[in-house]
Parts: sequence; structure tokens; C-alpha cells
Amino acid sequence: MATNRATKSGFAAEAQRKVNAKYSEELAHESLEWIMNITGDNINTAGDMDNFYEVLKDGQLLCKLVNCIKPSIVKKVNNSQMAFKCMENINAFLEAAKELGVPAQETFQTVDLWERQNLNSVVICLQSLGRKAGNYGKPSIGPKEAEKNERIFSEEKLKAGQTIIGLQMGSNKGANQSGINFGNTRHM
Repeated sequence: MATNRATKSGFAAEAQRKVNAKYSEELAHESLEWIMNITGDNINTAGDMDNFYEVLKDGQLLCKLVNCIKPSIVKKVNNSQMAFKCMENINAFLEAAKELGVPAQETFQTVDLWERQNLNSVVICLQSLGRKAGNYGKPSIGPKEAEKNERIFSEEKLKAGQTIIGLQMGSNKGANQSGINFGNTRHM
């Protein structure tokens, strides 16, 4: 657990301060409110890091959350407070979140929550899961996901587009080779 780690110093402490500075209490509060709404559990929804960590650290509430979104997605939730069992819960949540559609880059590592290394990444994961919950008939949080907007062009339109030189290509108007004397040395 986080209390067993030595305190960081030097560059490690500076790096940890930068990671902690990204944490948003408003988003954490919104995430906890959403979890309380989905699970029906009465939890403390204060967004400060200490409360956020204490509410989620054993992974039981996270497993209950994904089971409320899609029943039986996590088969076994460990009720033990042993470190290994708690980390198993967190890992089971992460696997379920990926299965529910949370992109891998928006998930976190187990130690980010269990050892309190990066709670901001936990908030990002919950916000992403909150967007995906709408696909399963549950209340969602955060911005609405974009819908697919597929365009179909005719062959004629595609060929017409090939004749246009885009502005990214640049221009050579007025260019010539006067004044260029590569390899030609000055004659005396």
C-alpha cells in the first residue's frame, strides 16, 4: 500500500508533484457522484485526493460499478483487504473497462490506484467509462461521444479531387534557377 513506500525526494518528488498537479477535484467529485448514482451505494463524494483514494483503493466499488453497467462482467469480487486480493479487484475492473469499450490509453495501471501513484489517470479512466455507460442504457458523464459520420464519394468526385494541388504542397510561382552555381567555383 502507499504507506509502505519511502517518501520520494529529488527528481522523483518533483515528478510526483507534476503528476499530482494534473489531478482535478471537480472531475473526481463528478466521477464519485456518478458511481454513487449507478451503484446506489452511499459513499463520500468529496473530490479531494485522500477521499478519492480511500473510497476506491480496494477495488470492490469499481467491480460493483462495472457489474451494474453490464451484469456479471466481473465474475468474482474479493472482499478481503489483503493487498493481492485488492489488486486483483482493480485488475478485474480494468479488464472489464476495456471490454466495455474504454480505450487502452485511457486506462490506468493497478499501482496507479493501489499505491496512489497517479490518481489523475484513475479519474480519466472513470470519465471514459462514464461516456461508454450510455451505450448500455446507464446514465453517462462527461462530453457526449461523437457519432460515426461516414461519407461516400462517387468515382467522379474522387477523380476530380486528384487534379487539385493542395496548399500544403507549396508554390513555385516565379521560381527560376538564376544565381545558382552549384559546383562551379569562382574563377580568378
